[in-house]
Amino acid sequence: MSAEMSGEEEPAGPCGAEEPERDEEPGSPEEMAEEECLLKKMEISVSEAEKRTGKNAVNMQETYTAYLIETRSLDPASEGQGSLESLWRRYSEFEMLRNYLCVTFPFVVVPPLPEKRAEFVWHKLSADNMDPDFVERRRIGLENFLLRVAAHPALSHDTILLAFLTQETGWKEAISEAALQVKTDSRLKSISATYRVKNPDKRFTELKHYSDELQSVISHLLRVLARVADRLYGVYKVHGNYGRVFSEWSAIEKEMGDGLQSAGHHMDVCSFIDDILEEQEHYADQLKEYLFYAEALRAVCRKHELMQYDLEMAALDLTSKKQQREELSTGTTRTFSLKGMTNKLFGQETPEQRDAKVKLLEEQIEEGEEQLKQRNVESREFVQKSWLEIERFKEQKNRDLKEALINYAVMQISMCKKGIQVWTNAKECFSKM
Repeated sequence: MSAEMSGEEEPAGPCGAEEPERDEEPGSPEEMAEEECLLKKMEISVSEAEKRTGKNAVNMQETYTAYLIETRSLDPASEGQGSLESLWRRYSEFEMLRNYLCVTFPFVVVPPLPEKRAEFVWHKLSADNMDPDFVERRRIGLENFLLRVAAHPALSHDTILLAFLTQETGWKEAISEAALQVKTDSRLKSISATYRVKNPDKRFTELKHYSDELQSVISHLLRVLARVADRLYGVYKVHGNYGRVFSEWSAIEKEMGDGLQSAGHHMDVCSFIDDILEEQEHYADQLKEYLFYAEALRAVCRKHELMQYDLEMAALDLTSKKQQREELSTGTTRTFSLKGMTNKLFGQETPEQRDAKVKLLEEQIEEGEEQLKQRNVESREFVQKSWLEIERFKEQKNRDLKEALINYAVMQISMCKKGIQVWTNAKECFSKM
């Protein structure tokens, strides 16, 4: 299945379709926001991880990993310029921060967190989320998350993000004051909104299909990578046995002994596969980041579907009220209704009652028209901002994955050259026997 979207002539499409023009002139608002992002003013790192034991919300003993965030201000106007500040955060706190950013910036493709538990595990890796190697990889992933957020032109200016990085307490309370729970509950409606939207935006439909295909392709690529790594590990470890066998053989030979011993020594270097697979873990994590980015793309689509659903419901309600006003004004009923049956059974309303209802409906219609206008404005702004975000994401994705795949190819070439050199050295040893 292809991971590229169709190139139909649709306005503002994410991959292949026409997109909004971006202001590339120096000094544009977008460029200025990037120049003023938090990463330009602060050094940020997740320098170490520490295993801890404590009690959870239900007073049960638990073991968890805490991560040390270190920051250093680069802003000349800052009082603490150059001084190093540090604090510890749990993975669940990173999750809380990201959930807040997803709700507060619905049009943004929010960078994903690294996996909480290991997936696509091969022979050398452990699926234990407390394994030191896995914790180290997750530490690197959490640092990458913070760096991406701090470099984002919109996310980096959020005050709660700054509090998360620099304040031991208070940022969680700030999230509560931002009514995150209310907004989160409203987001849950977006899960089923797609099935009720009458006129879905084809651009977002294509984007959702693209994200599904991207996730499918990367998942398959990771499975292939894991199988290859597992087999390579086995092959090179078995090749390492040549060294032991040749050394044992050399002990019983006189004329061939030196050559066999030298060949065995060269074969022992097949253990370099351990270093190769450690490097391969890095490329796997880069692919996994974009595996999780696919869900971030779908989240933007779901938010637009919810917005489109609310817009359609507002338009439908306004049409219904206008029809009611017309029926009351003319005294005719176009469709069957309970009100029509009530009038037939108990008689028509008095002119005063009808005028009062017409007046109330007119007020509701005026309010509904204003609300519909506002929703249309919000929808257009969301679409404009989200497509700029998608374009930004696409450029980042192409750049990052191109670099990762090239480096992976270079690593494979290097590994093959080392293997050839091992056998070349062994051949020379055999020739001298």
